[in-house]
Formats: sequence, C-alpha cells, structure tokens
Amino acid sequence: MPIAITDPTDPRLEDYVSLTDVALRRRTEPERGLYIAESQKVIRRALAAGHRPRSYLMAERWVTDLADLVDAAEADGIPVYVGAHDVIEARTGFHLHRGALASMQRPELPAVADVIAGARRVVVVEDVVDHTNVGAIFRSAAALGVDAVLVTPRCADPLYRRSIRVSMGTVFQVPWTRIDPWPQGIGLLHEAGLQVAAMALSDDSVSLADLESDPPERLALVLGAEGDGLSARTVAEADLTIRIPMAGGVDSLNVAAASAVAMWALRGR
Repeated sequence: MPIAITDPTDPRLEDYVSLTDVALRRRTEPERGLYIAESQKVIRRALAAGHRPRSYLMAERWVTDLADLVDAAEADGIPVYVGAHDVIEARTGFHLHRGALASMQRPELPAVADVIAGARRVVVVEDVVDHTNVGAIFRSAAALGVDAVLVTPRCADPLYRRSIRVSMGTVFQVPWTRIDPWPQGIGLLHEAGLQVAAMALSDDSVSLADLESDPPERLALVLGAEGDGLSARTVAEADLTIRIPMAGGVDSLNVAAASAVAMWALRGR
C-alpha cells in the first residue's frame, strides 16, 4: 500500500528536499548517488533505460493513473509516498502538477571510449551551465540521430531535474558521459577516428552550408556556452571551426538552437 505522508519534514522524504535549490541539488544528488525524475513520461523513460527507483512521491489522484508503477514498486519493496499537494510543495519547493516524482539511483557513467566506439556523430557540450539548454541539446540529439553526447567537467548536470524535464527524458536514450580532462580529451576523439569541429566565430571558420555539402564520415561537434563561447584552446585543437550563416544583423543563435541547426545539417545519412 502507498505510504501516506502528512508532515513535510518527514525524514523519509529526504531525497526530495528543496528541489528548486540548484546549488543544494548540485551537491546533494551526485554525492548521494541519486537524481529526480519528474512526470509520468520521464519516469517511464528512465525505467525503460534500466534505471532503478529508490522511491516515488505523488499526489493521491496519481496512484490510480500510475497503478502499474505502484504495483511494480510494491512488488520490489520500493516505497511509494503519497501526500496532499500542499505537503509535497512544502517539501520540494514547487507545486507538483506533472503526476509524480521519482528518486532514481544515479547510474555509473561509462568510459568515453565505450560511448564513442563506432559513433558517426558525437556532440560535445563545453561548459554550458544552463540546465534548460543542456536538456534542449539532448532532445535535439535524440531527434536528429546523434550517436553520443559528451559533457565537459564544468557543464551542467544532464540528470538535474530541469535538464531531464526539458529533454523529455531523452537524456536516458542518448548514450552520454563526461569527458575529463578537457580540452585534453580532444585527443581521445582523434584516437577514436573522429574529426573535431568547433562551432565558433573566427576568421578561418567554415560555413555550415559548405560542410553540409561534404560532411566527414565521423564527426565530433563541439558546442560552447553563450557569451564566452568555446575556450581558445578548444578552438586551437579542433580540426576546423564552423559557423552558421546569419542574416538580419544577428551574429549568433542560442546554443540550443544552434546545436539543432548543426545537428540537422550534419546528420549521418
């Protein structure tokens, strides 16, 4: 039977405390080996990827809608906590209107070599700290046939709740890992037979339209944060730099939008 929760300070809900506090969750989730999945669709995608829940937290009405998940959890001895919306909001810091939350066991990240083995299209996300952009990049990667995503050490966590939600759970279906150290890790990409293209505004950059007409067989596309863009060392160690032709006096696009344009143009055929 689901476990009724009436006290938002109940210690059994420790995994769900202050979910909107980014600084707290950046420390808490990796250290405790967990991440939070939000909404029925995201939770189901996490389960389909083989991730194991630690517990569920949901409002009463969702116990019926998610009966199959509740039954499976009870069979596996995984607690399902149920509470009123005000109790859940007091614990998590936001109003839960997407059905349910799940505290999931964070999977061990694979080695870079294993993730990129045989990959024809790889996206590297360098130091993008906005979780919305990271989630959007993963969603585009899944939709546009990217084989793997690598994130640098200072990049936002793809398993942070907002990243997962924006990605619509596609972060669970695109193979990914952290590449560390960076940009020294470019050597690993070269060793794997990947040509490395940095998206940057530079005097010697190649138009994306030109590269689209004759794309490399295997390519790693490196994207940087807005503002500072890619580091000078990354650009220097890449095989080439590419730019998206702009009109209307606009010099660049948001990194998530730019990534989608580039992934579409350079998709493996």
